[in-house]
Amino acid sequence: MKLGQQSSSVTLSVLEQQSLIELTRTSRHVDVESRARELIRQYPNSGFVWTVLALSLQAQRKDALPELRRAAELLPEDAATNYRLGNVLRKLGQLEDAAESYRKTLRLKPDHIDGKFGLARALKNLGRLEEAAEYFRQVLEIKPDWAVAHYNLGNTLRALGQIADCLLAYRRAVELNPAFADAHGNLGLALKDAGQFEAATASFRLALEINPDNAAMHSNLGATLLQMKQLDAAVTSFNRALEIIPDHAEVHNNLGLTTQHLGQIDMAIAHHRRALEIRPEFATARSNLLVCLLGDERLTQAEVFNEHKAFGKQFEAAHKTRAQRHSNSCEPLRRLRLGFVSADLRDHPVASFIEPIWAALDTTQVELWIYSNHTREDSVTMRLRALTHQWRNVAGYSDTDLALRIRADEIDVLIDLSGHMAGNRLLVFAQKPAPIQVTWIGYPNTTGLEAIDYVVADRFNAPQGLYEHFYTEKFARLPSSGTFLPAAVSPPVNALPLLSRNHVTFGSFNRVSKLGNQVVAAWSRVLRAVPDSRLLLGNVGEPLLVEQLTERFRQHGIAAARLSFKPRLGLRDYLALHHEVDIILDTWPYTGGTTTNHAVWMGVPVVTLQGPSRVHCQSAAVLGRMNLQDWVAHDVDDFVRIAAQWSAAPQALAALRAGMRERWQSSPLRQPATVARGLDLALRWMWQRWCAGLAPEDFEISEAAVFASKELK
Repeated sequence: MKLGQQSSSVTLSVLEQQSLIELTRTSRHVDVESRARELIRQYPNSGFVWTVLALSLQAQRKDALPELRRAAELLPEDAATNYRLGNVLRKLGQLEDAAESYRKTLRLKPDHIDGKFGLARALKNLGRLEEAAEYFRQVLEIKPDWAVAHYNLGNTLRALGQIADCLLAYRRAVELNPAFADAHGNLGLALKDAGQFEAATASFRLALEINPDNAAMHSNLGATLLQMKQLDAAVTSFNRALEIIPDHAEVHNNLGLTTQHLGQIDMAIAHHRRALEIRPEFATARSNLLVCLLGDERLTQAEVFNEHKAFGKQFEAAHKTRAQRHSNSCEPLRRLRLGFVSADLRDHPVASFIEPIWAALDTTQVELWIYSNHTREDSVTMRLRALTHQWRNVAGYSDTDLALRIRADEIDVLIDLSGHMAGNRLLVFAQKPAPIQVTWIGYPNTTGLEAIDYVVADRFNAPQGLYEHFYTEKFARLPSSGTFLPAAVSPPVNALPLLSRNHVTFGSFNRVSKLGNQVVAAWSRVLRAVPDSRLLLGNVGEPLLVEQLTERFRQHGIAAARLSFKPRLGLRDYLALHHEVDIILDTWPYTGGTTTNHAVWMGVPVVTLQGPSRVHCQSAAVLGRMNLQDWVAHDVDDFVRIAAQWSAAPQALAALRAGMRERWQSSPLRQPATVARGLDLALRWMWQRWCAGLAPEDFEISEAAVFASKELK
């Protein structure tokens, strides 16, 4: 071993030094420790002896930090000693001190490659990613064929959201070391981030060839297969992971997501609850459980609300110490800085809801600051970015760091667009980084957080008095809280299929997880009430799903010949499937949102059943804003009656279909300017109330106030 030089002020002889070095070479570490302690009593200021003692303790897996600190004090000019101290501090999580020890190493020896590597790792763990990446690059300038350094650079770049560069780093790592299983695995994760799912699965499988018992790798493969909607294969991967580690919380969470997609709600709920038994602080699993519960037709709204409140109670308590007073300037009429937090600012339904509103907002009154929580960007992202004042990709930020960033940006109103959906940052909102916090669009229920002040809604998806007591937020009602940007690839509306086929084709493009027993029973009643009618079900490609759904309808007297199943398709082809459908049948309690907007744009009306929750009012809201309330049922009998009645009126149905887009475009409450103006007024009301020191309360912006705007007359 290489040891630091002792200071000139001590008198340990060369012979004693050599004897101690020889003893260390025997690997009799207990004897080395004993002899070093003897010598320290004689030579307490010998940095050499303190170093030997520290190394002997490390070899025995004992704490050596005090000894290394003393050695570094006595050998301030020795790079090796400072480097060793940095390593121990880093492993103990004392990262700032570790970084300083590595910096001392580099001041003494600027090309100390291990010192640079250690400093880079400490900086990465501190979240100082740009600095870390720079030091990893310096390491690779000295040693370009070091696979582990390429791998660590890749990890840092991935955390920064620099996916293209991190792919290069991972690929170089596996090129240099084809047996580097972790590098293959992280390459797979980066490819998954980039949406290259086939390539990602290939990387995960290479990693598993090297290490077939890596539960995390089986889980990552399963998660990618889930993204690809290869549900049976995903279940197989997750089950293999559980064979290796039965109490793997992430795997149970992923199995919950997969079984939910398979329509196995009870099993999905059980897996999410098991994940939370293993890791009670697993916020993502808790959010996924709440999403599942929205579609459980057996639960009351009170039960669903209590589950959401439990989320808020748990996670707000954990972050309460970080909530602080806000120093935003209390000028009631000044321009407001709006922050939006979302993982869906790309080719995703949320973008179709928010883009037309951003484009219509009055930028003399508000600035748009965006916190995008996804590494993948596309042409939609570029369009959205052009509408904003400041755009930050925050996928690599911890919850605490993001909360600090938002506070430093002096955001006045922070708006959540995710709720409990994938990629949410509710634990940031729990820290109250902005004086006013709002939830909107992404999730049709309460967040459960007291730290979120308002939910944006309207009388169509939140009728007065229906469920305020099931929300922790106060209601900010606009004349209309929803518009939608139709897809540019939308095919034209076609003639009513019924006119040429002589039979009605009902359809549904909602997720299979929304098809509860009550829904299947009601749809079967509709099919029996309309002789020779058919039912087309989209997003059903798995043979197992086809078999299960066929059997469920058979139990209600519906023959397989009356059912048609279509796999998941690209957007244009999915929209074109509406050409085969006369009437859409909605699901409940989780009604359609995006699918209902797509349907009416394609000319296909939707029969929906309005219920006692916001998730149960989504389709009713879309239809209500277009004055199509006669398609909204209030019980199952009414649902069956509406479907049968319109099926028997082909000419009226054909006329409705032909004029649906004109109705959409001429409906004042569907216009982006209407929603944007209502939001402007609501934000100003919230802000002036906060400036006056008043607590949030329910309020409603009147149509008269919105339509008084010159632009809307």
